[in-house]
Amino acid sequence: MQIKFTRNIQFTRLLKAEGRLREFNFRKQNGLQEGLFTVDVVDDRGNRILFRMQKEDTGWKIVQQPLPEWIWKNETNLNDLIEEELKNF
Repeated sequence: MQIKFTRNIQFTRLLKAEGRLREFNFRKQNGLQEGLFTVDVVDDRGNRILFRMQKEDTGWKIVQQPLPEWIWKNETNLNDLIEEELKNF
């Protein structure tokens, strides 16, 4: 009997967005959807915003959904944070 262990990747990074330092939490579950990260961040009112980023040929892209503009403007920065973290694994 062979047992295969896969690790979940979870990390937090601070990123300046819309003039404020915001905490973005990233989580990648190993399973059916290998190229998918769940990301959450808190807005100015304290509401948690959840969204997904999917691996594409050009990098990690936000899955199309209604989100505040300041998240869309930081898509490239979020891609860079994910790529930087994945280098460690």
